[in-house]
Amino acid sequence: MPQYLYENPEDGTIVEVTQSMSEPHKHEEDGIEYHRVFTTILASVDTKIDAWDSKSFIKGTNKKGTIGDLMERSAELSEKRAGTSKIDPVKEKYYESYAAQRSGKPHPDKVAQKAKEALNKMGVSVDS
Repeated sequence: MPQYLYENPEDGTIVEVTQSMSEPHKHEEDGIEYHRVFTTILASVDTKIDAWDSKSFIKGTNKKGTIGDLMERSAELSEKRAGTSKIDPVKEKYYESYAAQRSGKPHPDKVAQKAKEALNKMGVSVDS
């Protein structure tokens, strides 16, 4: 059964009372009616997604939200997979598969990445 917090209005002491959800949420001791104290929920659901598990990604993102939310979550997991090497093996595998299906033509993101690196070597800063 759920536990509820009530505060004594006279001295400020807080008591924890176990009540069923169908009971009226009131508490009284020694003729003093206590005030119910509302707290924030300390639970979290599906906040951690394994960056290496595609099924975990599907399960963790199969909720209400926009395509933009999904893309942001995907980018976060890609950064986690990249770690210190700065290269996401899952993304690199996708780029290789993309090129193989298109007679060696690289993915547009890969082309943009190489162009940005080349410009950085020449001292030109590009913000994306």
